[in-house]
Amino acid sequence: MLSIFSDLLEECMEVFMDDITMYADTFEECLGNLSRVLKRCMETNLVLNYEKCHFMVIEGIVLGHLVSNRGIKVDKAKMDVITSLPKPTSMREVRSFLGHQDCLTSVQTTSKRCGFCLDEACVEAFKELKTRLTSTPILQAPNWELPFELMCDASNSTLGVVLSQRIRTDKLAHIIAYGS
Repeated sequence: MLSIFSDLLEECMEVFMDDITMYADTFEECLGNLSRVLKRCMETNLVLNYEKCHFMVIEGIVLGHLVSNRGIKVDKAKMDVITSLPKPTSMREVRSFLGHQDCLTSVQTTSKRCGFCLDEACVEAFKELKTRLTSTPILQAPNWELPFELMCDASNSTLGVVLSQRIRTDKLAHIIAYGS
């Protein structure tokens, strides 16, 4: 893919493995870019799966994230999976849920020597965790003219970072990237 579209990369498209994403500032530019890419596909006998193609959209799912002119955020369908989870009824279900959350790998409350007791405090904690896991900020592109803020926190087994910028000093920071 990279060799087929090498002259178009970073000009009007991005390629990841077998996924192609084209972009432009105007509808006319988008039509022109689409024409160039489709022509290249025909020249190289590259076959596209029309069921997976989305043309001329202002936002779309790219690598599991919703990308638009506002920024990048997590796909709502992925968050719905978490919000629709019922409260766990066994230690196995607790382990299954925690196993999907990378940020909770140091939690030790699921060992076999701990008994299973899901009291009201645990149910509330489970609901709060689901809320926090599904309320992700929209990631925004950096403004290279403004200073960056890097916030870090660490423990013996975990590291978390947030890269952000303040557009105005009286406003909340815009999240550019985060990780753990």
